Amino acid sequence: MLSIEKIEPFDEIPYLENERIVLKKLTQDNADDLYRLAHNNSIYRFLPTFLFEQKYEDIHTVIDRMYTECIEKKESVILGVFLKEDMSFCGLAEMYGYKESIHKISIGYRFLEEYWGKGIATEAVALMVDYLYSRTDVEIITASTMIENKASEGVLKKNGFIMTAAAVGEDWGYPEDTIADKWFR
Repeated sequence: MLSIEKIEPFDEIPYLENERIVLKKLTQDNADDLYRLAHNNSIYRFLPTFLFEQKYEDIHTVIDRMYTECIEKKESVILGVFLKEDMSFCGLAEMYGYKESIHKISIGYRFLEEYWGKGIATEAVALMVDYLYSRTDVEIITASTMIENKASEGVLKKNGFIMTAAAVGEDWGYPEDTIADKWFR
């Protein structure tokens, strides 16, 4: 049997796809779409305040630094999520918080509203999970969701995640702790 050498999550920027979607590196051609996502308060009401796409005022700077700063510091791998048929930008999929000593990483995702409820987030998470377990040395994948975000909870459940802690305080950058559920797969 052929054995595939496992890599660390920051050793490559993956290109992942299934029949319907593609997860890939963003380019400057995606700047307008990323700006639209990053500046939508309806989307970010369920997300931490410190996400990379909101770190710099200029969205072109965000894209320029997303694959140097994040990768070099081993902070996160952020991929654009696109519909395969016409390469429409749907949102972002992220792998972050890698703990090398225990081979653990967290995942997150955020999508433009017009792509909510279409199964795209579920497929994006499935692609990330498959990649992390089959290609990298990751042994534990975690995620966190605000307790109000039942749609995100459903995405994780559909992908085999199990809630390990309910309604716990977590620092998401707001003045008060964010009450979140913790997930494991």
